[in-house]
Amino acid sequence: MEPTSDKKNIWNSNHLWEEELLLLKSIIDKTELEETIKWGGPVYVYNKKNVIGIGGFKEYFTIWFFNGVFLKDEKKKLINAQEDKTKSLRQWRFTSKEEVNEKEVLEYILEAIENEKQGKIIKPSKKETIVSELLLKEMDQNPALAEAFQKFSPYKQYEFLEYIETAKQEKTKLTRIEKVIPMILGNVGLNDKYR
Repeated sequence: MEPTSDKKNIWNSNHLWEEELLLLKSIIDKTELEETIKWGGPVYVYNKKNVIGIGGFKEYFTIWFFNGVFLKDEKKKLINAQEDKTKSLRQWRFTSKEEVNEKEVLEYILEAIENEKQGKIIKPSKKETIVSELLLKEMDQNPALAEAFQKFSPYKQYEFLEYIETAKQEKTKLTRIEKVIPMILGNVGLNDKYR
């Protein structure tokens, strides 16, 4: 007997794909992944890290690989559902039970687990470094300012530079520089008063 709690926890638009998703579950159960429920559906984790999730949608049912970008995908099964937004998530979609080849699915899942063990993740992209020519010029003329600026953490330095350089016009940049010079000299971060 299937425990009934299983049924309602499958991501399901109107209970399509019930059998298909149970088939996927039975394949995943052969791996060392642990099933948890997140965002209302089954997500399988290794060491508390999300590895895959399964779900049923109107047109298809799917396995998604949270770090699917690292899979070799030799069988060309994976798609990136949102090209511009999604960096690492990949989906493998099925439209029938017959499409689920257990051996292939297991290969992909085992590779995903292996990647997780190796700690392959996409690092959040570093903020671009900003250079403010005008502020540098000020610092050249005022060593005390340069010295005070160096005392700030890189993050706070970045906030000053971003504030100055997001101004479109040079004269606005200059007024912003005038505004921040006393702050820098006084060792006050740009957004300290909000922190």
